[in-house]
Amino acid sequence: MIILYHNHYGITQAISSAGHTISHEVNQNITHGILRLASQYPDEILVWCHESLAESLNIGQIESLFHHHRFLFSYQPKGQYLGRELGYIEDSPYVQVNKTVRYATWQMSSVVGAVHASVLNVRLCKPESNFDYFLNSLAKRAMPQGIFCYSEPQLLSAASISQPTPQATLFQIFRFTKQHYKTRWVFLLFFNLILFEKRWAILPLLRCLCYQKRRVSGNPWESVSSTSVKNIVSSGTIDVLIPTMGRKNFLRNVLSNLAAQTLLPINVIIIEQNPEPDSISDLNFIQKESWPFTIKHQFTHQSGACNARNMGLALLESEFCFMADDDIVFENDLLAQALHYFTTTGNEVFLVACHLPNQKVETQAPKQFPVFGAGHAFVKSSCVRDIRFRMGYEFGFGEDNDFGMQLRHKGYDILYISTSKILHLKAPIGGFRTQPVLRWQQHKVLPKPSPTLMLFRLLYDTKEQLRGYKTTLFFKNITKRFFINPIHYIKTFNQKWNASVYWAQQLKKE
Repeated sequence: MIILYHNHYGITQAISSAGHTISHEVNQNITHGILRLASQYPDEILVWCHESLAESLNIGQIESLFHHHRFLFSYQPKGQYLGRELGYIEDSPYVQVNKTVRYATWQMSSVVGAVHASVLNVRLCKPESNFDYFLNSLAKRAMPQGIFCYSEPQLLSAASISQPTPQATLFQIFRFTKQHYKTRWVFLLFFNLILFEKRWAILPLLRCLCYQKRRVSGNPWESVSSTSVKNIVSSGTIDVLIPTMGRKNFLRNVLSNLAAQTLLPINVIIIEQNPEPDSISDLNFIQKESWPFTIKHQFTHQSGACNARNMGLALLESEFCFMADDDIVFENDLLAQALHYFTTTGNEVFLVACHLPNQKVETQAPKQFPVFGAGHAFVKSSCVRDIRFRMGYEFGFGEDNDFGMQLRHKGYDILYISTSKILHLKAPIGGFRTQPVLRWQQHKVLPKPSPTLMLFRLLYDTKEQLRGYKTTLFFKNITKRFFINPIHYIKTFNQKWNASVYWAQQLKKE
């Protein structure tokens, strides 16, 4: 391990973990220095730290963070380099970072961080005078390619910072937008700053148009080791959780798939729903047929995926859980492969590829994923012990992503594994299922977007993200009527938006 101390302008000290000083890097530009050291010491972990935090650097903990090489860690106790304006262009969970836990984000900081040298020894890593800009640019491109990027509070044993932390100028924010997003986002950023902040960023807009987009071809990090030495598997047992409603034959096929697995589940938890008051279970084959696992079957008259999954989560016994839908098809080694991925990634949560019959899955390296899907997820059971699906989403959209955000805020990351696949049949709904009448459907002004989608944004978006979403929704819904009577369109749009906010706030209480 090699540690670089700096003052934001240049390297002030470079030492190895053995205490040897590397004097030739002192007073050099931080980015140039760290890239040279990566080339000279390709098997080392490279650490950077502001000199004022030298006493707080948690040196003894850093090596244990690298249970494989594909990591990029940093930590900035307050704020982020790119600032709140990022929310106008970035619609992902990577903007609002939880500083109290390890949190997946491509937003990096020069305050303190660490990376394995092999991650830097690729052609994309060209020197940049601004170390913060270099780190954010690298992480923004590397995360989709399978480099795991985190805000990691364990880098410091104490998080007090006396001096101001680096902050991007508006010129740098526009430049970053032009180089890492589609060009239209530059103009949306410009528009949002005028609309919501009365800031006319004409010069930053014009200046950024001179820059070209930074692209990634292929996977330059393919050779970087990603096999974890972290042991998160003990017993290796798996339970399967399946909510179902009126799809008897499809469910039976799923159970047959599970019975043919090379690694059998211990328990299959089935939560059967039928809202008809006098109804009884339709799953007579559970008792009539023999199954090589225990089936925990519960029947309820209360319909809704959130309630059903919460009932199932309370019944988990095994070390891991496969959260499945009742209309999927998969290979007979799915569970064995899942256990393999828990072992090789050292990560507690991941999604396998889920596709429709007419879709093809592109094979990629395991990577961090911004969304969660409760129909194709594998989770370590201990992670969800005190997490439940929020009932305010019942019969709407967003409960899966909300559950994923709860996991993130407990310090668990969500990975996407494309080499295991699940075919989602999208079976017709059960014949007895009726579409519930939602409270807001009875009102004169129908909310838009859906209150459950708005609920998610109120819970997890920054103010700028919510404003950016409103602007994008406004433009997406423009029709010919807008040009006939734009004032009426704007008035109606705001009424629907306000109705959505109102109902989302009601759902938030549930």
